[in-house]
Amino acid sequence: MVKNVTITLDEKTAAWLRVQAAECGMSVSRFVGETLRVRMHKDREYEDAMRRFLSRKLVPINESGEPYPKREDLYDRGRIR
Repeated sequence: MVKNVTITLDEKTAAWLRVQAAECGMSVSRFVGETLRVRMHKDREYEDAMRRFLSRKLVPINESGEPYPKREDLYDRGRIR
């Protein structure tokens, strides 16, 4: 199903849009529709990937049970010099 919509643009944006559409060999309407479709697809892919990642079981970084080193020990510049 195709839905017609009306958008309002300032003259500078409208001119840019016409050039972009022409460079792609599309009408302004088709260019806007395709751009939004691609954006929607990317957003959905990101949301799906995030949902998959967050549904995974947490894996501990330090399985030994030993405490992590203190920040001061990791970044002691005196040792480097």
